[in-house]
Formats: sequence, C-alpha cells, structure tokens
Amino acid sequence: MNRRNFIKATSTLAAAGLLKWEPSFSFPNLLNKIGIQLFSVPQLLEKDFRATIKMLAQMGYQELELYGPFPFSAQEAVDRWKSITPSLGFSGSGYFGLAPQDVKDVLKENAMTTPSIHTDYITLQKNMNALGEAGHLLGFEYVALPALPPEYRKNLDDYKKSADQFNKIGEQAKKVGLKFSYHNHGYGLNKIEGQIPLKLILERTDPKLVFFEMDLFWTVAGGADPIEYLKSYPGRYHLMHVKNMKEKKRFSGDGGDSNQWIELFPYMATAGEGVLDLKSIIEQAKKSGVTHFFVEQDMVANPEVELKKSLNYLKAL
Repeated sequence: MNRRNFIKATSTLAAAGLLKWEPSFSFPNLLNKIGIQLFSVPQLLEKDFRATIKMLAQMGYQELELYGPFPFSAQEAVDRWKSITPSLGFSGSGYFGLAPQDVKDVLKENAMTTPSIHTDYITLQKNMNALGEAGHLLGFEYVALPALPPEYRKNLDDYKKSADQFNKIGEQAKKVGLKFSYHNHGYGLNKIEGQIPLKLILERTDPKLVFFEMDLFWTVAGGADPIEYLKSYPGRYHLMHVKNMKEKKRFSGDGGDSNQWIELFPYMATAGEGVLDLKSIIEQAKKSGVTHFFVEQDMVANPEVELKKSLNYLKAL
C-alpha cells in the first residue's frame, strides 16, 4: 500500500469510528529531517562552498550545522584554530570567505536551514550580541560549544565554575533570542574526585538556559552509554551528532585533546555500517527530546558516497 492509499484508508477508518485518530500519529520513519555537520566536508567547502552545499542538498540533507571560527569570533579562538589546522590539512571555517548574506542566499537556493552553529568559549562569553545578529540573519537557534578548553577543566572545581559560567552564557543567549548548548567530547565522562564531570554539568546548570548536543561517537569512545544519559536527563539533549564506529574504541587518554580525537577518525563509520545500535539510540533520543540530528563523519573520505549511505540508512529507520 502506498502512502496516499494508506492515508485514505486510515482516514476512512477513523471517520467510521473504527480507528481512533490521534493528532500525534506519525509514519514509521524516525526522522523527518536529517542534518549534516559541515566539519564532515571541510576540504570541499574550502574549495567551493556553493557547490558543496548544493551537493549535500541534492543528496537529501535538509539542515546543516556550521562550525567556527567566524568573522565575529574572538581573536583567541582564531589563534587557537590556526594552531590546529596544520594537522588537519585545511583552514576554512565559518562562512568560508563569503559574506553572511551570500551564505543565507546559498542556503535558501538549496532549501536548507541551519538550526545550529558551533562557536567557541570566548566568543560565547564576549560576543553574544554578534552571535545574536548572525542568528537573526541566518535563522539559527542554537549556539553550541564544541569543546571546553583544557584550561577550564583541569579539576572538578574547574568543571563547577564552567557549569556556573554556562548558566550565565545561557542567560545571555536567551536575551538575544538564542539557546546555548554544550557538545560533549570524550573528557568529562569518567570520575574525577568521585564525580563524573558531565553529570555535574547537567545537574548544576539550569534546564531552561543550558541545552546539550550529544556526540554519539565521542560518548562511546569516552566509555559512556548514550542511552543511559538520554534516559537519565530527559529534555536536556536537543541536538545529536550521529556517527557510527567500525569497532568499539576508547581514547588513548582521557579524550581531552585534538590529537586523541584525530587518532580515532579512521574508526568512524557510515551510520548503518558500524557496531552502534543507532536505531535504539535514536528512538530513545526522540523520546528524550532531541529535535535535530546531524550526521557527522569528521573529514570523511569519499563524502559523495559515504554521506549518502548515512543519509539513506537514517531515512529508512
């Protein structure tokens, strides 16, 4: 039975009183929209932003998440990025040399939206008004911190101070019409001084001001269970980075630096080809309040093939 006949049949049954029609009734597909984190294709974006966005849209991606630094980012963030890019092999980020209005036009031309961006800690603290202006232009709602700098997480007291700062950032974001979210890496998932830092942050921050983006790969690489966190903290996770693992791997250390992250890039797999049970995780994520799902395969090889595989798998769930 095709979709049109299915709608007609169920509507007829409902009218006859043989089927209770619920407003929340939905088709079995888990995800209505699937997004892409642009860190998956940085080299292509650096070469030709417009052509790359068009390619992603033609694949079927409907949302995207930008990563910084941006033209309005704090100089400290720009300098930190420059120190990392030699090991990555590219330097492009933010608007990739385009004017903000040009980026907006490219997204509109390809029927894509950007509900979230990744920025940095200093910019979140110092340049929230600029983030608000950018959000108003491009339409994004969430400003996410992709990683807490090492100097802010040396011990448990640092994590407590960072959690308190998150509340302040969340309050500032709300004033300019945005929502602040924190994206986890591998650090903070194991006990320090008897407490798990990520849980401390979740419990010490205001649910109305601080939201979370779960990265499945880094969560597992850090030794944690994604479903446990989703169940334990309903309503806190609004965004998710969807990626799979060829085999279960742990960080060589605490998961606290870019070298450890890059070491695990070769173990990333397309959504349907790894060892993680993405269907169960995504089902729980939706129950727990996640609304935006972004495929992220960091610097993926053969993106035209691999990203399409991930999309097709997720669309079929």
